[in-house]
Amino acid sequence: MISRRNRAVIGSIAGNALEWYDFMVFSYLVPVISAVFFGGAGQRAVLFTTILFGMGFLTRPLGGVVLGLFADRHGTGSAMVLGMSVMAVSMLLIACAPGWHTAGLVGAGIVVVARLLQGFSAGAEFATSTSFLIEEAPPGRRGFYGSWQMVGQAAAQILGSGVGFMLATALSPEMLVAWGWRLPFAFGLVILPAILVLRRNGQDTEPRPARDTLQGSAARFLRDLRRQKGRALSVAGLVGGTSATLYILYGYNITFATRTLHLPIRMVFFITMAAAVVMVPFILLAGCLGDRFGGRRVLFVSLIGLLIAIIPLSAFLVAGPSVGRLLIMQVGLAVFSGLFLGAYSTVVTEVFEPGSRTTVLATVHNMTVMLVGGTSQTIVTWLLAVTGSAMASGLYVAMAVLGAALGAGWLAVERRPARRMALSGAEPVPVHV
Repeated sequence: MISRRNRAVIGSIAGNALEWYDFMVFSYLVPVISAVFFGGAGQRAVLFTTILFGMGFLTRPLGGVVLGLFADRHGTGSAMVLGMSVMAVSMLLIACAPGWHTAGLVGAGIVVVARLLQGFSAGAEFATSTSFLIEEAPPGRRGFYGSWQMVGQAAAQILGSGVGFMLATALSPEMLVAWGWRLPFAFGLVILPAILVLRRNGQDTEPRPARDTLQGSAARFLRDLRRQKGRALSVAGLVGGTSATLYILYGYNITFATRTLHLPIRMVFFITMAAAVVMVPFILLAGCLGDRFGGRRVLFVSLIGLLIAIIPLSAFLVAGPSVGRLLIMQVGLAVFSGLFLGAYSTVVTEVFEPGSRTTVLATVHNMTVMLVGGTSQTIVTWLLAVTGSAMASGLYVAMAVLGAALGAGWLAVERRPARRMALSGAEPVPVHV
């Protein structure tokens, strides 16, 4: 019999996986979606499609604040269910949107609306689900429990790339453009009810006392954000670098490998899936190491390892593009990525005070992801076109990892939050350092 705690944790992870599956599938299918909604697969069509992808990040800050305040007042479980309901509408809109040859730009307009809804629903998903996992964790196991947040994201990568691999194997390119691309979004709708049941059956964490009006909650949130601005800036640097790295290294890789390196999409999907499978045990290992040695140290060291590896492996791939070299690069980087992602969730969550943790984290996380992660694919597409160098992608990722390492380094040398909050009179929060 599954305990209430484990059932709630499974529901949180599964919901987070589906949320990221929705985002990753759209990113994986950029080469196909560009042909469907913009009538071609040229560089300009791909650029417009990456802008469509980025539209989903515009509403993330709004969703983060609204759903974050809702979570702080009514419980994280209720907020997660609400966010997933909005996500279901967005997936349905994309699955049913007419293409360029049927309705011109109307289809692209429908996708814009769907992406805005996706962004809103995802706005508090990271903050609510990670806060939920940490609050459910037994003493001394926060790092391990928090690492399951990123296991959910790796599962989304496995699921999304696995579906893509099966479609690319079973369907011709013409069939994939005609109707096959809709199936991954329809599949997400099919498994959504089961995840909603899991989340409803898992009990909420205790909601915060409704001490004042929504206006009062917003004012208190602004005070909390100002009081924690130093930590917020450090987390913003870490989040910005991490989001750009993930969306290029594991989201844009399908477009890059097929359009720039001219590798077969079927095998690129398979390699993406294999890299995610390799990543999972290292995510969990990092969570355990974080509980033993401190998540901030694990995070910083693994980011330095990724920074050292990214340029040589990118140059190795670009020097002689092949399926084998892509596999070596993706699997090699998956080791370092898994280690830093395993510590990432817990570190960026527990540095904030419990009373406003969900809302502050959601705001910092989503503003940064909107500005950096949401524009990363468009910037790399432009850089590849302007420079004509396939190394532009690897160099961009290296700069992003450097930014994340600087944010992690600042957190690693920061004074203990418990001591700082004791000086300010705030409630201390247990934090791994």
